[in-house]
Amino acid sequence: MRVLVAGATGYLGQYLVRELKSRGFWVRVLIRKKTQKDKFKNIDDVFIGQITEPNSIKGITNNIDWVFSSIGITRQKDGMTYMDVDYQGNSNLLKEALKDRVEAFQYISAINGDKLRHLKIFQAKEKFVDELKNSGIHYCVLRPNGFFSDMKDFLNMAKTGRVFLFGDGKLKLNPIHGEDLAKVCVDKIIMGVKEESVGGVDILTQNELAKLALKAWQKPEKIIHLPDWTRRFTIWFLRTFTSSKTYGPIEFFLTAMALDNIANPYGTNRLEDFFNFEVKRMKGK
Repeated sequence: MRVLVAGATGYLGQYLVRELKSRGFWVRVLIRKKTQKDKFKNIDDVFIGQITEPNSIKGITNNIDWVFSSIGITRQKDGMTYMDVDYQGNSNLLKEALKDRVEAFQYISAINGDKLRHLKIFQAKEKFVDELKNSGIHYCVLRPNGFFSDMKDFLNMAKTGRVFLFGDGKLKLNPIHGEDLAKVCVDKIIMGVKEESVGGVDILTQNELAKLALKAWQKPEKIIHLPDWTRRFTIWFLRTFTSSKTYGPIEFFLTAMALDNIANPYGTNRLEDFFNFEVKRMKGK
């Protein structure tokens, strides 16, 4: 099978490329500039183009069987909006895939995206999901429950000796390591799964997550619970007085923190091990 990985330079994308190569796939990666080629070893083909510029990606899906796209931004920068990248960029890629009669297209959204369309980031992601589902191509939409790398925010707070949480900290989540998610991505497209929420093996309360972060820094358990109205006020204030470039990622994070986010558990990597590794790495700098 010949596959294209778009978003290959990102956290998940790099794991996905390695997983595909380990299983014997022929892999083409999309990169924005030639210097990014150094991030990869033993890939079969490199395509240089800008996902937001349709003319620059013409021919990207020539002789490709499956497309994997984790294209998306957390923070809007360089004049690019969520709608420019998460929606239009993926839409441009889908048009190429349809033109070249690609067999299947996998897209990585995020957990509860279909229920949180009012958030700027999901407005764009779910608009593309709708287009993908209506395109006629075999599709696979995966909704991961946060990456281990996203949990570094807790680790950074814990470094100061305190972790702040909204509410009582009893809401649960099960983030997943990129290595484990990459395996799931390949398994699910092979199985023909159309849509699934995916998480890691550890289902933790926010309090438990905070304790793991503090423990990794060998700090005493000091968790400060803020009343939930402060979270709601922050969202309202930012939406009222700032642009989506500022409030988009914060709104996403604060909204997610007020929900139970439990997805189907997969993988073997444990968050505690990840935190310990990251702390050693940071101390070594």
